[in-house]
Amino acid sequence: MSSRHREADLSRLRRVSIEERGGLIEVGSFVAPDERAPDVSGLLKVMPDLFAGTDFRRAVGALASAAREGGTVVVMFGAHVVKCGLSRLLIDLMQRGIVTAVATNGAGAIHDFEIAMWGRTSEDVARHLADGTFGMCSDTADAMNEAASRGARDGEGLGESLGRALAERPAPNLDASILGSAYGLGIPATVHVALGTDIVHQHASADGAAIGDTSLRDFRILSDVVGGLGGGVVMNIGSAVILPEVFLKALSVARNLGADTGAFTAIGMDMNEPYRAMLNVVARPTAEHGMGIALRGRHEILLPLLWASVRAELDA
Repeated sequence: MSSRHREADLSRLRRVSIEERGGLIEVGSFVAPDERAPDVSGLLKVMPDLFAGTDFRRAVGALASAAREGGTVVVMFGAHVVKCGLSRLLIDLMQRGIVTAVATNGAGAIHDFEIAMWGRTSEDVARHLADGTFGMCSDTADAMNEAASRGARDGEGLGESLGRALAERPAPNLDASILGSAYGLGIPATVHVALGTDIVHQHASADGAAIGDTSLRDFRILSDVVGGLGGGVVMNIGSAVILPEVFLKALSVARNLGADTGAFTAIGMDMNEPYRAMLNVVARPTAEHGMGIALRGRHEILLPLLWASVRAELDA
């Protein structure tokens, strides 16, 4: 049996290399954290302990407390964390055992993979859409789709299979890759996709069964991680829909299976106030007990400040 409807023949696409496509973001613009965190005490002294100032201090305290007590800290991040050049700050927290698991969407994985492999990412969408070459980068699609297919064969999650592909090459900019670093550290890195939303799905090399299998396995991995959130922290940085929806279902699975998720802190960090992110991460999961915190601001300003403050709190 086959569909009654015609399908686009993806094997006939006009594709381009990543050299031809280029990238708006270069790895040279990524920040690199020093071994010792900068002194932010003076800045924090003039931040009033009111409203957002109070929320910021609570977020720092929750992250530091979880790190001291060996608790679970899950950071879910959208593509802009990578595009804003902040990957190495998150990697530093992973290396120090502060962040114990990460999760991202398809776009976050693509930008992370491209930075690791080619040191550039993010194309000019408007210009390339006009001539039909938006998303037609063969290098990215074929490498990531190959990793997904191999991951499905080997029983891996999508994040693990992408991280392994980067580590085994090894990618020239592996130190700037969240997925590659997570693989090297042996911590869970899950990737949650919606088929048709990512540029790698546009290509004939995309195997829907493999992508679906590995991403669904990542959902089960995240559900297991979320089961240990009691006393810990979950932070959503910049994902408005996919990751908040995935987290809510993962939390329900964990509780249904008997996990005592206890009281945890949920932090939402974004430039605005996305409906699903606020309800599904910050508000609903902490309604009975725990603490929900909403931090508003540009990632490239707020995340470095949070990183420095947590490091300073733990180094004190």
